[in-house]
Amino acid sequence: MVSGENPRGATVFKDLVEDPPTSEREFINLWKLYFLSLVGGALQEYAPNNDPARIVLSALTDARLLDPNSGLKKLLRAVVEYVRRFPTAFEGELKLDPTTGTPSGVGGKITFQEPGAESSKKGHISVDSLFEKADKALPQSPLTVWILMDRLDVAFAESAELEANALRALFKVYLDLLGREHIKLKIFLRTDIWRRITRDEGFREASHITKNITIKWDRPSLVNLAVRRAIQSAELLQYAGLDTETALREGQAKILDKLLPDQVEVGPNKPKTAFDWILGRTSDGSGQNAPRELIHFLNATRDEEIRRAELGSSETETQTGFRELRSRMPYQRYRRSD
Repeated sequence: MVSGENPRGATVFKDLVEDPPTSEREFINLWKLYFLSLVGGALQEYAPNNDPARIVLSALTDARLLDPNSGLKKLLRAVVEYVRRFPTAFEGELKLDPTTGTPSGVGGKITFQEPGAESSKKGHISVDSLFEKADKALPQSPLTVWILMDRLDVAFAESAELEANALRALFKVYLDLLGREHIKLKIFLRTDIWRRITRDEGFREASHITKNITIKWDRPSLVNLAVRRAIQSAELLQYAGLDTETALREGQAKILDKLLPDQVEVGPNKPKTAFDWILGRTSDGSGQNAPRELIHFLNATRDEEIRRAELGSSETETQTGFRELRSRMPYQRYRRSD
């Protein structure tokens, strides 16, 4: 598995918002070459010694798109510069020796169209042909490379037009790579963004994308998420009188009863449980709950409980006896990093 985006922190594609590709074709070329470079990194690490792999690695090395220590952001910048410098790359680039000034080779040999006979003799090879060779090299290891693309709602959030162009190009590349048996692209995208680029703005190729799963975060799955995080504490499990397997199988409600008050607000139209109250406070405008909002809420609640414990406040007592649990836990377990 190879990540095409940083799982945390600044998005790799931040600079593209300030200086985006000028056309959808340029975006397609960018995605293809970026993914090929990621596959090349996997080949370099796991399968560098077969003939198809050597061709791929040689082409990427000549194009300066294969540096295992560069990081994703630097790699993307190199890909963007290459795509803009060589829209077709048939013309090549004369490379000079920095010491003598004499020609040392020709760069720009990766093309975005199939080269003709003369260009092929000069060493030009298309990005699609390199994907084909990589796909042949991987099973000799044997390997399958999964390229994971996530956080796309963050990457292009500042411009709806840029987001639409980038994602339409991305899914066209996804369709191009469907025929590769050992190179797989897995894209995680919010359903509202998918609807926008397919329904509102039009994307004819969307009907060809049949391998998709919608991950729905309903109440049971969110309960399970909260409980799975809570039972990382051995002290909490002991306090609840459960082991990990029992907690997940039949004790999830019991864990929540230990953690939360019976009800936050009282009234005929108020949520009946504290967890339902939390879900109501963390849902978006369409009434949907995202797991990160629930996690953030629970983390913030934990931090507030810790702050009150450090100050010796009596306001921390709840209907569930959480204060009793806290008194039984060693103080060093109450670090914010926990």
